Amino acid sequence: MESLKLGSLEVWPPVVLAPMAGITNAPFRTLCREQGGGLFVCEMITTRALVERNPKTFRMIRFEPAEKPRSIQLYGVDPVTVGRAVRMIADEDLADHVDLNFGCPVPKVTRRGGGSALPYKRNLLRAILREAVRNAGTLPVTMKMRKGIDDDHLTYLDAGRIAVEEGVSAIALHGRTALQHYGGTADWEAIARLKEAVTEIPVLGNGDIWSADDAMRMMAETGCDGVVVGRGCLGRPWLFRDLAAVCEGSGERVRPRLGEVAATMDRHATLLTECFDSEHHAVADFRKHVGWYLKGFTVGADLRRRLATAGTLAGLREGLAELDPDQPWPAGVDAPRGKTNPRDRVHLPAGWLDDPYDLAVPGADAELDTSGG
Repeated sequence: MESLKLGSLEVWPPVVLAPMAGITNAPFRTLCREQGGGLFVCEMITTRALVERNPKTFRMIRFEPAEKPRSIQLYGVDPVTVGRAVRMIADEDLADHVDLNFGCPVPKVTRRGGGSALPYKRNLLRAILREAVRNAGTLPVTMKMRKGIDDDHLTYLDAGRIAVEEGVSAIALHGRTALQHYGGTADWEAIARLKEAVTEIPVLGNGDIWSADDAMRMMAETGCDGVVVGRGCLGRPWLFRDLAAVCEGSGERVRPRLGEVAATMDRHATLLTECFDSEHHAVADFRKHVGWYLKGFTVGADLRRRLATAGTLAGLREGLAELDPDQPWPAGVDAPRGKTNPRDRVHLPAGWLDDPYDLAVPGADAELDTSGG
């Protein structure tokens, strides 16, 4: 297995933490990065918010001193604004790598022509990629996308060729359409087809990687050059230790007992408090992680509820102390976690599907002035 080469960057193992809104902040990236190497991407940043120097956005791109390489994912629909944002990152040394989001399926993004809706507009996609690469200097620019809007409007092969032609350093494909959202099964065959069509730059696979063995199977079946892991690491930052091990040819897997999980939960909440400078905000933000960390373990409903509604670190720690520290890692939890439901339709701007080569830039409201998804 080879390192992942993104321009001048070399990433080992060839594993990427997918940017997830409200999840991949500095504390969570720290927990994952400590487990094993790879590329750990921050939450999605809106290009308009960045160029306007929105305070919340600048807090979100705060990296720890030891965090190398620093990776920012940008969301944008206007080539000019995207170019300005990438130039800021390069000129002000805000990051070492820029990823562009063309995969977000949430309605508030697609209904404005962004995320997974945008690659349907081939010329607009080309213009955005061209401006990003032109303004990046020596920074590698990559892109993450989905197969398309739905099975009748697939875009990934066209988008892959456009990316190569415009100088993008790598492409990541989530093997689902926007309509699938996070439902059904990821289409790994599409990743293989993209790899066959795009031989000049690395192709990364994303979707349904719940274990290190899934990652190896994806690479073997598709020929992809690396994997992007999202929901599979929710409540399991040690998945990156498994991924590092499997890439080194080791069969060792991390199976922590509940006491070790509780200690990680405590540290996660503590790091959030240090990051947010507000214990109340940090503990409230941590609540969504409780169910993921405890998935499969035998924990009473009352204790689960108290942990998921704790308002202070002290309250959270009181609940964690009641967990059985010797309870072993449960079987069968290398399985879907997080969002799993498909959509009944994809929300798009009026007339969006009329002309796939229309270069009209979506309106100003397509780029919010704040970040975070």
